[in-house]
Amino acid sequence: MSENNLRKKVNLYTTAKEARQKNIYPYFRPIASAQDTEVIIGGKKVMMFGSNSYLGLTNHPRVINAAREAVEKYGTGCAGSRFLNGTLDIHQELEQRLAGFLHKESALVLSTGFQANLGILPVLAGRNDYIFLDEFSHASLIDAARLSFARVLKFRHNNTADLDKKLAAAPDSAVKLVVTEGIFSMEGDIPPLPDIVKVAEKYGASILLDDAHGLGVLGENGRGAADYFGLTDKIDIIMGTFSKSLASLGGFIAASENIIDFLKHHSRSLIFSASMTPASAASVLAALDIMEKEPEHQERLWRNVHYARKLLRETALEVGESGSPIIPVYIRDNYKTFVITCRLQEEGVFVNPVVSPAVRPEDTLIRFSLMATHTFEQIETAIGKLAWVIEEVMAQS
Repeated sequence: MSENNLRKKVNLYTTAKEARQKNIYPYFRPIASAQDTEVIIGGKKVMMFGSNSYLGLTNHPRVINAAREAVEKYGTGCAGSRFLNGTLDIHQELEQRLAGFLHKESALVLSTGFQANLGILPVLAGRNDYIFLDEFSHASLIDAARLSFARVLKFRHNNTADLDKKLAAAPDSAVKLVVTEGIFSMEGDIPPLPDIVKVAEKYGASILLDDAHGLGVLGENGRGAADYFGLTDKIDIIMGTFSKSLASLGGFIAASENIIDFLKHHSRSLIFSASMTPASAASVLAALDIMEKEPEHQERLWRNVHYARKLLRETALEVGESGSPIIPVYIRDNYKTFVITCRLQEEGVFVNPVVSPAVRPEDTLIRFSLMATHTFEQIETAIGKLAWVIEEVMAQS
């Protein structure tokens, strides 16, 4: 009888089991409370410095009430795809609000941000076309590019000279799509968008901006990186998610009417997926209202960012050049990154480990992220514990 190669393959994967045996497994930690500055894990309060809820709106009463009212009106789900029976008036209302908020002609909402990216690249770039990806692009962009029949070229992170060189090699007749992010999700840095726009225009290339982490953080009232640089009209497609500043679940694409109409009728991740839930759509609408009418949430977020960076500069920690609420603290060792993450949780601080293959093995880091609702006292306590735990672990052989 032939050997079952699938069983052989999965049986050879022992990394997670080994980490569990050593009590340094940092994933799938069950939280038994709302996503807030403090959460409950294993019956214990832990300060949350690993969340993407940058504006802290996941527990806002207006967001919660909007979700509750939507469930009472529409039920819990749509029982179909947007293409057929799953489009609600609340989906269209949200699309109109997003288009207006982002100063684009049209918008399209999907069930997740991952699906939004899968719905763009394979559709707009075909067999004879080119996709130019920043080498630090999110996994959803990498997978979306792989699904495309286009030629995919990676350019060095935020390096417009390398992008220029690669664009120059593409034929004039090809669709050329440059892909970057508003804020990079692991390093927390902001791309040189004005320079990217200049290079793209030089070669007649279009730009897809994945602004999942920039929305709510950058720009007027949190309109994102394109608005922050005053380049909204130069960015062909803005993609984003609702699972971060907008306190919900889902994704969107904002662009010209023609691009959106094309995607509506060609994007398989839209046509063959169930609609985002009514509660999700309603909570995004409520969060948008808050972002537009209460800029103090964004202001508080940036006060916390500046204060945290000030405190971190006073430590011996190696902190990356972040320009956002995502602050990378470099450990540069996979094993020690796991140890530090678990030790910090024991000390009441939740942070995220970022190890290879998400980053290069020599670039492993702790991802320390801030919310508008953190207090200065929480930030002080967390950074104090972060500093001494890292010092203690790094000193061990």
